[in-house]
Amino acid sequence: PGASPAPSRLAVSQEVPSGGSVRLWSDYLNVRLHPKSVYVIRQYMHDGDCGCLEAFGQGESLLQDPGCVEELEDRLHFYVEECDYLQGFQVLCDLHNGFSGVGAKVTELLCDEYSGKGILTWGLTPVSSNAGILTAGFFSPQDSRKNIYRLMNTALGIARLSSHSSLFCPMSLRGSLGIK
Repeated sequence: PGASPAPSRLAVSQEVPSGGSVRLWSDYLNVRLHPKSVYVIRQYMHDGDCGCLEAFGQGESLLQDPGCVEELEDRLHFYVEECDYLQGFQVLCDLHNGFSGVGAKVTELLCDEYSGKGILTWGLTPVSSNAGILTAGFFSPQDSRKNIYRLMNTALGIARLSSHSSLFCPMSLRGSLGIK
């Protein structure tokens, strides 16, 4: 009668393992990542000067910058040189936002530089919520714009990622990949 309920195992701690402030998604991980495995796109950080990465073309244009491509290649070569027998790559990429453009350029780079190696690409989409629906049952103009971006990003991402991958597998918890 006096016992307190057991804590839920699903509770998420808001503490950052390193004890510092939260700046990146990787700050929440319990596993420490090698510094060469995370590439931060500064202009699209939460406090960045460009806002959010919401369009396919924005992501694609990031890898038009020679400095960005060089940095990405250096990080990739760091890991490739550690392989005894490189068989291929797995790419996980959001389809619904500008990261579909980033992923398309990355798979194109992998396809060009490591021809003959397998590229398994997972195109990921979130479960869309109905939070943007107004009481009358219509989307607001801002939600309509976001839905159009989401649709175009997904379509362009599927087309471009599948053309540069050995196998492309779209994944979502929603059967429609978030497309209505």
